[in-house]
Amino acid sequence: MVIGALTALDMLSTAHSAFSTVTQKPTPDAESAAATSFAEALGKATTETVNSMQSAEKLSVAALQGGADMREVVDAVMEAEQTLKAAITIRDKIVQSYLEISRMAI
Repeated sequence: MVIGALTALDMLSTAHSAFSTVTQKPTPDAESAAATSFAEALGKATTETVNSMQSAEKLSVAALQGGADMREVVDAVMEAEQTLKAAITIRDKIVQSYLEISRMAI
């Protein structure tokens, strides 16, 4: 599960980088501010997802060494799983939106 999760996080991070590059094109001030805030929100969500996964992993290792309660580990892993599922859903919606826009006639 960890390898698949990390692959999904890497893909989300790549999508965030690509989106940030796209939003850095010159636009009017109002549109630029809106695009930047969306890119910042996406970056914050990506960072939160990665931090949640790393925290759960560290707590799991601590439990294996006898330094953490099993309930704490389960709570951390479940929270990380929910965060990852939300990130994957957001990524899928972004890709779906991009595909719909690319099919529009100009």
